[in-house]
Amino acid sequence: MTAKDQSAALTWREGDLPVSDRFDDPYFSLANGLAETRHVFLSGNRLPDRFRDGFRIAELGFGTGLNLLATLIAWRAAGAPGRLSFTSFEAFPMTAADMDRALRAFPEAHAEARPLLDAWAAGQRRFAAGPVTVEVITGDARDTLPAWQGLADAWFLDGFSPAKNPELWGDALLDEVARHTAPGGTFATYTAAGFVRRSLQSAGFRVERSAGYGSKRHMSRGELDSAT
Repeated sequence: MTAKDQSAALTWREGDLPVSDRFDDPYFSLANGLAETRHVFLSGNRLPDRFRDGFRIAELGFGTGLNLLATLIAWRAAGAPGRLSFTSFEAFPMTAADMDRALRAFPEAHAEARPLLDAWAAGQRRFAAGPVTVEVITGDARDTLPAWQGLADAWFLDGFSPAKNPELWGDALLDEVARHTAPGGTFATYTAAGFVRRSLQSAGFRVERSAGYGSKRHMSRGELDSAT
């Protein structure tokens, strides 16, 4: 792919709602993306209760950076000590200008976004956002995740809809998610698609279906089986 091919192509709907042209899917909830992040990814991984110095989060699908900023806000609100690491895998990064425009829909998150936006505009993909050490690994996660040397205590599985972006929900990639999960590590995702839950179970997670956000009846969450 060329650099142009790897950039996010998007259309704006309803003012400031970014929708991926490639996957025909919005980057966040039509209702309230920040509230959805808190419900699905934070509560779904039992955060902030599990926060501790050195806690490690990994994510499939960086998008606007909203999940990062919601995590940063939660970390600070919890008075968590030390530092947190946040690693995200993103095939089609947005521009800093598009991120800025999208995040303005959430003033609380946008108020924390300056370190992200400045680093992003400068081409930096590893930077600090207050107490969070951020690394965004660009490229196809099917190639980049197997090469990653880290482990995550919690995973945010936030690719586009499995029906439209099946590459981020395949058996081989979810096997790699499990392989890069620390003992006792967890995952959460907005989707409750049966094939995704079965793949996560096959990879070694205990999977449960729980109440989704807004109009979504269900989401999925789980923990790596200690016997895996």
